Amino acid sequence: MVASLSFSDGDTLHLLLTLSILLAAVHAVGFAFVKLRQPRVAGEIVAGLILGPTVLGYLRPDLAHELLAGNASSTAVLGAIYQLGQLLLMYCAGAALRSHRRRGEGRTTVLIALFGNVIPFAIGAAFMVVVNPGSLIGTAGNRTAMLIVFACGIAVTSIPVISRILVDLGLMRTSFARVVLSVALIDDVILYVLLSIAVGLVATASSDSFALPSLLSLHPGSATSDAYYVVVSVAIFALPLVFGRSFVERAGAFRFNVLGRSNALAFQVVFMMVMTSLALFLGISPIFGAFVAGILAGTLTASKVGATTVSLDAARAQATIQSFSFAFFIPIYFAIVGLKLDLVRQFDISFFFLFLVLACVVKGLSVYLGARIAGERRDSAVNLAMALNARGGPAIVMASVAFDAHIISEKFYVDLVLLALVTSMMAGAWLDRVMRRGTFFAGSQTEEPADPEAARAAPGDIVA
Repeated sequence: MVASLSFSDGDTLHLLLTLSILLAAVHAVGFAFVKLRQPRVAGEIVAGLILGPTVLGYLRPDLAHELLAGNASSTAVLGAIYQLGQLLLMYCAGAALRSHRRRGEGRTTVLIALFGNVIPFAIGAAFMVVVNPGSLIGTAGNRTAMLIVFACGIAVTSIPVISRILVDLGLMRTSFARVVLSVALIDDVILYVLLSIAVGLVATASSDSFALPSLLSLHPGSATSDAYYVVVSVAIFALPLVFGRSFVERAGAFRFNVLGRSNALAFQVVFMMVMTSLALFLGISPIFGAFVAGILAGTLTASKVGATTVSLDAARAQATIQSFSFAFFIPIYFAIVGLKLDLVRQFDISFFFLFLVLACVVKGLSVYLGARIAGERRDSAVNLAMALNARGGPAIVMASVAFDAHIISEKFYVDLVLLALVTSMMAGAWLDRVMRRGTFFAGSQTEEPADPEAARAAPGDIVA
């Protein structure tokens, strides 16, 4: 048993070389994109494009195959790192979700979130009903699940990407940033609930007798099975509201009193694994368990248990998890996303241009309308529309999950990832241009945090 877990020296050498090349490329290209004032995640995916079938695979297919698929052991480990990177990305995103709203901003947030979600989702759904999706549907062949994913692609906003852009521009502690992040939070939660439902609609019979759908003898595709996945998807995202801070505080206090403060990091890692396992037991994608675990763990940073010791330990543990995750696991995840893209054989530029224009126009006008109705000035409404058009990480995760579940085809997977890249770069370029020209952001006056030490310890700004 133990011997089967070991690698030969040749396998180890191949794996280390592959990881070294991937990490060097992903950080180098990511750094170059940052210097160009573009989101790092865009550079990380471009690094994958360079090493994948789009560039290296087209120029030297033998070399690309040997590097990334020529060794079964290395391929298996890369697959595991890809999954862990996805889970850690979701956990870090969940931990970073904290309310930024102040009095008087609630009406603006609600109206923008309402118009910016309902209108794009409805238009996206209508587009899929009117237009034959054809080659966009995956092998699962479920039109309803495909409709949900397509509509979410039109409506989604990225918290991680827009957070990093706002940090880089020095806007994080402004009213503009609080409105943007509050709306993006609502967008992301709605996205993941709907994506969980879409994945549930194409769920196949589980071979694991310990999974709840199998224990309940649910038949995939039946009305009972569909209703189960809808209820469970909503229920798991309701956990933070049901348990909230008190539950995690008690768990954190138990860890602190019984196990000692040195175990804060291990506590959060185990907590993520437990919640991920719960999601798998319920028969839904593990990323949703990791996301909810992050939200719950994020409440510990505001804990009052044991003076502020538990809170500070939790913040440091989350910062450590995020630092290493964004140094290794998450860049590898985004690089593999790029590796899976084939722009030579699976890219229809005419359809992508139509999809890009539809998504940007619908999302932008919807947010602009909500902002104007809320009383925002015209220039501020335009800036909000451009910022909330960034789709970034959440859209890429959605594309990966939907593609792995066979909801969408490889062609549409490419379109969704490129949409996330292009819109994120557009948002960064626009806001950078506005700042350079000195154009006034409504509510852009910087506000100092009430607790500077807590703000430095808080991990929310690390997410990129």
